[in-house]
Amino acid sequence: MGAEPAEAPRVSGGPSPVAQSRAVDEEAAYYQAVEEFFVSRRGDPLFLSNADWLLVRDWRRAGIPLRIVLRGIEDALDSHAHSWSRERKVGSLRYCAAEVDVARERWERALATGSEPEELGGARDRLVAALGAAASLGAESQLVAREVLERLVVEAGATSARGTEAWLAEREARMVAAIRRENPDLAARASAEVAGEIAPYRARMPPRVAQQIEDDAFTRRLLAAYGLPRLSLFT
Repeated sequence: MGAEPAEAPRVSGGPSPVAQSRAVDEEAAYYQAVEEFFVSRRGDPLFLSNADWLLVRDWRRAGIPLRIVLRGIEDALDSHAHSWSRERKVGSLRYCAAEVDVARERWERALATGSEPEELGGARDRLVAALGAAASLGAESQLVAREVLERLVVEAGATSARGTEAWLAEREARMVAAIRRENPDLAARASAEVAGEIAPYRARMPPRVAQQIEDDAFTRRLLAAYGLPRLSLFT
């Protein structure tokens, strides 16, 4: 990592119009993909209820990859299609929750036994490279970046992926808080931009879900201003 520069990062003047929407799009895409897949598999134009949206939020906050959620939904609806009650429509995404949990457990067992080393190894390598190149961070946030970088390099494969993920989430929160203090103008702009872009989603989602998308998009945008992705092996 290089020394802290005298000037703010190159992108602190604000991202391009395309980049402005990308943070929200990437976070909202998870929710939209779940809704579209569930609705298409049901074969009925019934959209998600508030309770369903909150369930998707729980999956997102738990760090379950989208493909694992979709696999669980598919398994649940496939089972229903071959059950005695197949003539009855599945009325709620909650019907699929048990199979999503099963798919998640299979995925976590695979992680624990090293069955998905390429996926995790690639994510780890990309995060290490980004942290190593993040020379524009301020003094406080750079200390957090160095701590994360050292753990990822020294302890690669030595700790569980889930344990590492929880640790990364804590460091990400610390880094975002540090960037807020170091570059308040960037944080204010990012907050205002994301709040405006999330407006179309607020009308069709519970407030807690829309707020989660906004918080995640803000974090992604703030880190992206320094060339960093989310501090996660799974997103």
